[in-house]
Amino acid sequence: MEIDRLELFHVAMPLLYPWRTAYGEDAAIHAVLCRMSSGSVDAWGESSPLAAPCYSPEWGGGVFATVRDWLAPAIVGKDIKSGKQLQQELHLYKGNCFAKAVLDTAWWALHSKLTGIPLHVALGASRNEVPVGADFGVMDSIDDLLEAIGGAVSQCFPRVKLKFRPGWDIDMLRAVRKQHPDHTFHIDCNSGYSLDDASLFQTIDEFNLAMIEQPLAHDDVHDHAKLQKLIRTPVCLDETIKNVRNARQAIELKSCQIVNVKPGRVGGLTNAVAIHDLCQAANIPCWVGGMLESSAGSAHCVALSMLDNFTYPPDIFPTSRFYAEDLSDPPLELCESADGIPSARAFEQLPEPAPARLKALTVQHAVVS
Repeated sequence: MEIDRLELFHVAMPLLYPWRTAYGEDAAIHAVLCRMSSGSVDAWGESSPLAAPCYSPEWGGGVFATVRDWLAPAIVGKDIKSGKQLQQELHLYKGNCFAKAVLDTAWWALHSKLTGIPLHVALGASRNEVPVGADFGVMDSIDDLLEAIGGAVSQCFPRVKLKFRPGWDIDMLRAVRKQHPDHTFHIDCNSGYSLDDASLFQTIDEFNLAMIEQPLAHDDVHDHAKLQKLIRTPVCLDETIKNVRNARQAIELKSCQIVNVKPGRVGGLTNAVAIHDLCQAANIPCWVGGMLESSAGSAHCVALSMLDNFTYPPDIFPTSRFYAEDLSDPPLELCESADGIPSARAFEQLPEPAPARLKALTVQHAVVS
């Protein structure tokens, strides 16, 4: 398909409740959206690197500028026949995964629209529904957290993820396990620790967690391999896995036993599928994460999560969990599987931003044609 026009929007989407992690706090999610046009047909991509370069080296304003000034001009006017070709056109520009994901996710959405093939089918999925997990960040008190977890367990969420950081760690985990001794939990450290904290993670073994997500530095594979040898709990890599090469190195070094795949973090859906396939060949299970995108971006995560080797319930949230009103329509809503488990169902038609809401939340806007 020939890419005729790209319209870019840097937006700030206010949250109902601040999202607190080991790297800080977000009151609004900063994302960049792209309306990609080919002839009279257009579709949307989204990437949400957040407001500051704390989760990764990228951030909302920087991603917007990178796409506007460098990446979009590299593909506009060209006939892009595949996601792999698009990635090759952008290969000159080092890193900048969230920026590349803006265009890659838009290309896949446009491909789906032009061919009439639902996105999850175009990516290679054979199912259209997947059970999802519940997530809770750092809250005002452990009592608040326990109340929230109780609600998730009563709603039959199959697993719960807990943010974990200094000061919100072992005491929190002990209280959670006391209340729910048998439920599936895992913790997400968001690179908040170092190998000097190995004894802490050895203590965590007693809590029988499904995994410890990204305990060490955001760009590390070597120390994670050392840590995995010291503990029984599986290590999951998130921030470290930015591309297929990182994933291959982590597998070779035995740095982890499970991999989180976020389309934004790895440069888009093209790379996400390639990492899924690599891990599947190595018998390393995967699961899909999100960055609190609007439903336009979350729908891409939903589609991706339908692939066979995504075996752990993904981070896919209904709009009402974080936003008073979704930027995009329709909002993301969960359904119930036949056995009552909260699940996400693939969109047959992808959501798109509502014009009035998009205008109200836009921080910067640009057109490349």
